[in-house]
Amino acid sequence: MHSLRLKLIFTFLAISLAGSLIAALIVRQSNERAFNTLLREQGQVNFVDEALVYYEANGSWEGFGRRDHGHEFEGQRAQVPFALADEYGRIVVENGPFRRGMVVPPEQLAAGSPLTVDGAVVGIVLPVNQPPPRNLVEQAYVRQMNRALLIGALMATAVAVVLAIVLARTLTRPLQELSAASRAMAAGNLAQQVPVRTHDELGDLATTFNQMSAELARANQQRRQMTADIAHDLRTPLTVLSGYLEAMEDGTLSPTSARWRMMQQEVDTLKRLVEDLRTLSLADAGNLALHKEWLAPHELLSQVQAAYAQQAAAQNVQLVVDAPPDLPPIQLDPARMRQVLGNLVSNALRYTPENGRITLAARSASQDYTLQLTVADTGAGIPPEDLPHIFDRFYRGDKSRQEGEGESGLGLAIVKSLVAAHGGVVSVASAAGGTTFTILL
Repeated sequence: MHSLRLKLIFTFLAISLAGSLIAALIVRQSNERAFNTLLREQGQVNFVDEALVYYEANGSWEGFGRRDHGHEFEGQRAQVPFALADEYGRIVVENGPFRRGMVVPPEQLAAGSPLTVDGAVVGIVLPVNQPPPRNLVEQAYVRQMNRALLIGALMATAVAVVLAIVLARTLTRPLQELSAASRAMAAGNLAQQVPVRTHDELGDLATTFNQMSAELARANQQRRQMTADIAHDLRTPLTVLSGYLEAMEDGTLSPTSARWRMMQQEVDTLKRLVEDLRTLSLADAGNLALHKEWLAPHELLSQVQAAYAQQAAAQNVQLVVDAPPDLPPIQLDPARMRQVLGNLVSNALRYTPENGRITLAARSASQDYTLQLTVADTGAGIPPEDLPHIFDRFYRGDKSRQEGEGESGLGLAIVKSLVAAHGGVVSVASAAGGTTFTILL
């Protein structure tokens, strides 16, 4: 009984057997009562007719129903479930609790059926609480009826067994498929999909399992890709550093200020990558410390503008702030939020052509948020196929440009994590004329 299918089969079978037996018993009792009622009514009609004929012929009940007086019930059984009292309530035909000669109380007489001759009551037929006797034909009919009920119950049980097997198989098949897929996932094969056969709770379970499996497979693929990307991003500066150091050690190259600066740039790249990874790991673990203070949105955007003003001027790109000075202060971590906006501005500067424009804006938000910050550029825009993935770690929509510029692919992932740590959300909209990142805090 460790199999769910067997448990379901036995459960359905037990329920069907119980239902069939109860139904058979109810039908048998109902038929018995109906048949006894019919026999009693027929017997009473015959008893009344014979009694009236006897009374009209003899003028009294003397000798009625008594063999010692030469009278028997013609065409009747040896015993009928009725007693007969005369007009005074005295029993003349005894039966059951009614004995010959006893006087029946008026309240019992009221339950009987009066016999009248020429409008006068001459007797009362009293029913006796016992089943009417049956002849051989009637007994054979009852046996045949009970046999039919038994056969019907057995056929219903057989059908119930077949239906129980079919239903149990139908119910357990999706569970078996889910179990097999789960075992495969436990063995390391995360890309599992099971067929959705129904639209009930089992169908919902299969759909949820498929979504979970797809997400796990995608996360696992991202993890593998991230590991490969981290190894690549670490290997490149390390290779450069190793090459310079070996060449200087061998005397092939002489140490110069330019070469030291090149090596220092590679070290900075390594430090930036390690710091980015540390930030993301702290955010994932929920241990990212935020040092919040009250800061006006206009002041925050002005600080970011000042930090990137020289780079924007060198690229001949306008970097402007559009924020009403009277916006109320908001509580946030200034350093982390400057890092968020700095990553967005840095991305915008890479993709905004000469004479382009980058706008840092702040507005009052509606509904569940207080402040809306936007970073909008007039660049070429993000291809639609890249938009769903730009916040993924190490995702590069333009690999040739970003790798060449030393970008790790973690900037937008950090933006999303830092905004989420502040209880906000970040989204992006892009078209051919530019891209806009929106932050709600």
